[in-house]
Amino acid sequence: MKFELQYTDLCSDARAGLITTDHGQIETPIFMPVGTCGSVKGVHFSELREQVKAQIILGNTYHLYLRPGLDILRRAGGLHGFNGWERPILTDSGGFQVFSLTGIRKLREEGCEFRSHIDGSKHFFTPENVMEIQRVIGADIIMAFDECPPGQSDYSYAKKSLQLTQRWLDRCIERFSETSPLYGYDQTLFPIVQGCTYKDLRRDAAKYVTDKGADGNAIGGLAVGEPTGVMYEMIEVVNEILPKDKPRYLMGVGTPQNILEAIERGVDMFDCVMPTRNGRNAMLFTYQGTINIRNKKWEDDFSPIDPDGCDVDRIYTKAYLHHLFKAQELLALQIASIHNLTFYLRLVRDARNHIVAGDFAEWKRGIIDDLGRRV
Repeated sequence: MKFELQYTDLCSDARAGLITTDHGQIETPIFMPVGTCGSVKGVHFSELREQVKAQIILGNTYHLYLRPGLDILRRAGGLHGFNGWERPILTDSGGFQVFSLTGIRKLREEGCEFRSHIDGSKHFFTPENVMEIQRVIGADIIMAFDECPPGQSDYSYAKKSLQLTQRWLDRCIERFSETSPLYGYDQTLFPIVQGCTYKDLRRDAAKYVTDKGADGNAIGGLAVGEPTGVMYEMIEVVNEILPKDKPRYLMGVGTPQNILEAIERGVDMFDCVMPTRNGRNAMLFTYQGTINIRNKKWEDDFSPIDPDGCDVDRIYTKAYLHHLFKAQELLALQIASIHNLTFYLRLVRDARNHIVAGDFAEWKRGIIDDLGRRV
């Protein structure tokens, strides 16, 4: 993987760059639709390519390991061969999912024992086998195995957790270097910066990760319950240290406002389930604010969902989408998901254009409040 830093904003730390992988290029800043089980819920890949204009999608090691399983993925030629997505893929290591299984997992130095949420069967993840699993899945960018502690963890727990994550990172790097890609193209390993909401821990984590010299770095453990202002503060602390010539990936974030604030602070890559999850619950994101399309006010609004959006946005009216949700038609979930993903990709694309033009900070100030309004 290669990263070229192309432009920086004149009045902020916002950046525009180009990531090159063996499955194609990615213009940053970028939002990655979440395809946890190898699919983005309710959205065909043709729609992801042509309407949403997704350049990369995300898969999840935990879910893909459990189902369809490694044997199927290996025989298919990896996730690209299995699902037919020909563009780049990034996989989360599964750490967040495993550590969310409170009560059905046991954490120790070697790794984490957990029970499947599907059938209760027992499994064990280690830094080593998570690297091997991600080799089989075959994503272009893979994540180190880490512990994601709760956002409100006390200092003692946060420090012990970070130290464990750092020891696990060393083991991930060692096993990654001992193994080779399985399908004839390169893979890149990103370490993850943890440290909860403690500045000194975040600084230590960022320095530790930077010293590894990876091709890119991730910031984890945010948007997990801490105040939004604290999240922005942690991003600033970390990005003061992470190398400027490597992409920075903020994991699991977030709202359109979160994304613009993080871009202003020097983040390049994002993922979040919010566009599709909220879409399935009738919430639409727009430049004017968020819309609950179930509300009666949209019952006879025959204007397009978004006249500046994709074909789906222009073809269907708010009244029709309101009707589909009321009638519990599956098409409602699909239209809303496509709309929200299109909006997120449009948002980061517009952000990139304004970074290139040198007026990102001014543009962001002019729209940031509207993005959080309820329409």
